[in-house]
Amino acid sequence: MNSPLIQLLVLAGIAVFLILRLRNVLGTRDGFEPPKVDQQPQPQARQRFEVIEGTAEQGDHDISDHTDPQGAAGRAVAQMKRAEPSFNLGQFLSGAKSAYEMILMAFENGDLEPVRPFLSPDVAQAFQSVIDDRKARGQTVEAQFLGTRETALAGAEFNDTTGEAEVSVKFVGELIVATRDAEGNVVEGDPKSARKQRDIWTFARRMGQDDPNWQLVATG
Repeated sequence: MNSPLIQLLVLAGIAVFLILRLRNVLGTRDGFEPPKVDQQPQPQARQRFEVIEGTAEQGDHDISDHTDPQGAAGRAVAQMKRAEPSFNLGQFLSGAKSAYEMILMAFENGDLEPVRPFLSPDVAQAFQSVIDDRKARGQTVEAQFLGTRETALAGAEFNDTTGEAEVSVKFVGELIVATRDAEGNVVEGDPKSARKQRDIWTFARRMGQDDPNWQLVATG
């Protein structure tokens, strides 16, 4: 047997071996195969999906980050959001923090004009009476605001009929305040020592109106 014939037989044997190996590994596909039928979702998987949907619809982190959504304040804030979808509690508290500093310092400095639009008539009158009394006594106030250490929701109410909303906020501020008499003597406070001041202020506004400003209607 000549050499070319031997080589041909060897190659043929290798080819047969490879074909058998491929059939064992990949299998064969003969004739018609019916299309795969989509599996129906398992009851347990469907139940889990419904729970997730319910959580997405009911959860509002803007409320739950600041109060119990099922509590009176949480339910009132939810009503405010329905009356005015753009209302955001977190942004309100941030704005209230800024208003607290501005109003407090305006009061201590004896000039309410810059903040009067943010005060209800009753609160403005009460603040002004204290300022006028200081002036009548010849007293002056030195005040330095060091910062608001805490801002937290203290309560909320909503009147669904009138659209009136009230939000109470707890503040813990730190400031240096000293009141001097006409001779310059310190009669209240300490010009060298900081003090913490705790307040609960209530802001009110009719939801849905064009004016976005809240007014301070009560202090405590």
